[in-house]
Amino acid sequence: MSYQKITVIDFGGQYNQLIARRVRECGVYCEVVPYRKITVDGLKKEPPAGIIFTGGPNSVYLETSPHIDPEIFEIGVPVLGICYGAQLMAYTLGGRVSTAPTSEYGKTETFYDKKCVLFGDEMPDSAVSWMSHTDYISEVPEGFEAVAHTAVSPVAAMQNVRRKLYATQFHPEVNHTEFGLKMLDSFLKNVCGCTGDWTMESYAETAIREIRERVGGGKVLLALSGGVDSSVLAALLAKAVGSRLTAIFVDHGFMRKNEGDEVEAAFRGWDINFVRVNAAARFLNKLEGISDPETKRKRIGEEFINVFEDEAKKIGRVDFLAQGTIYPDIIESGAGDAAVIKSHHNVGGLPEHVDFKEIIEPLRMLFKDEVRALGTTLGLPENIVWRPPFPGPGLAIRIIGEITVEKLEILRDADAIFREELEKSGVARGINQYFAVLTNMRSVGVMGDFRTYDYTVALRAVTTTDFMTADFAKIPYDVLERAAARIVGEVRGINRVVYDVTTKPPATIEWE
Repeated sequence: MSYQKITVIDFGGQYNQLIARRVRECGVYCEVVPYRKITVDGLKKEPPAGIIFTGGPNSVYLETSPHIDPEIFEIGVPVLGICYGAQLMAYTLGGRVSTAPTSEYGKTETFYDKKCVLFGDEMPDSAVSWMSHTDYISEVPEGFEAVAHTAVSPVAAMQNVRRKLYATQFHPEVNHTEFGLKMLDSFLKNVCGCTGDWTMESYAETAIREIRERVGGGKVLLALSGGVDSSVLAALLAKAVGSRLTAIFVDHGFMRKNEGDEVEAAFRGWDINFVRVNAAARFLNKLEGISDPETKRKRIGEEFINVFEDEAKKIGRVDFLAQGTIYPDIIESGAGDAAVIKSHHNVGGLPEHVDFKEIIEPLRMLFKDEVRALGTTLGLPENIVWRPPFPGPGLAIRIIGEITVEKLEILRDADAIFREELEKSGVARGINQYFAVLTNMRSVGVMGDFRTYDYTVALRAVTTTDFMTADFAKIPYDVLERAAARIVGEVRGINRVVYDVTTKPPATIEWE
């Protein structure tokens, strides 16, 4: 795809994805590349419009720490170093990096030289930035000047205007840094000369064209889960290849209330072969007597493969298998020196006997928010595009203990009420994931003149940027009160509602 590109060089920073997302918010395409895979010859051959160095956990003056070829600063491409990236720039070019007399973490008052292009006249003389460092730049390299400072750091930012080299000890990509997005935008537009040609409309046009060129007259098979990624991929493929796409939607019976019907309705009228397989009985049979969450996941995964394989055999040979892999999946699978967060192996989980020649992953360079934007561009309804994330095993891992038809119905109704109240109140868009969990705990209650002994439902809602860490959502009490009252009043079998106020870590977002 022929967009202006920024190369984000990853040195193991925890905010590498966030930097890339912020760049794209500015309308500029970027890719995250591990520092070990960067070569000066490669950058010279296909020079990006600019380069950004991420942060990282190391001390730059140690031999074992990540370093970079100094020639990268001589090829004429603008560079912005952030945190470790700033220290790396200073150290590599002859400056001094030392252990700070006082570490800086969190919100820090920072004083700016507004003559620097990153800041500009419209910024105040001082504002809050987000710091996270033990080392600091104690002496700038020759030709550089400090353009920001704090009470602790004499070089909170530095520049060499002639060479188009800039660095910030703080993290402009983090929301806590006031005017941080403006700083990044200024680097991209005023230093790198980017015009902001990255839009979902242009991406959709290019992606459709590329899919058509690659697929030609071939047939494409897609396992449609009903989640955002696979649904958007189905819409994109429908635009590209039409009736040569077969989308198999395996309804395992663990979907949210009315979800299977909503997925089917979303693709009614599209020029594709949509196959819905109602396999609830098969999956329930496989989970009979099973309480362990890992066993649940394994059996559901195995049965999904069996069902998908049975349906695929009816179709015969296909040329391409489409997968909804997105960019965080690639980054999180070990793209840098950061620890591998989780392995994404969509291919490894698919049936061995499905006959296809190649795999295509048209969403592999998009973040989740971009996938949603693409879905809107392609004409998918809001209830599909803005559906909260949903695990593959579905409600089976939101029911603690053994799965029964009765428990599924209880949870569906409670979950639907919680989601409805959040959406009606207008707070849902500010929450990244929200759902109900049916615990295996029963307790005494009183309803009218009668004693009850029924289940407890736990409500879970979190805010997060990357799903690796998360905070519980600060839902207004009146919204929680309405949801709890409706759940107890309308859902038979529940007499107690609790709200989960645990962060991740130490907890996970899901309960199982």
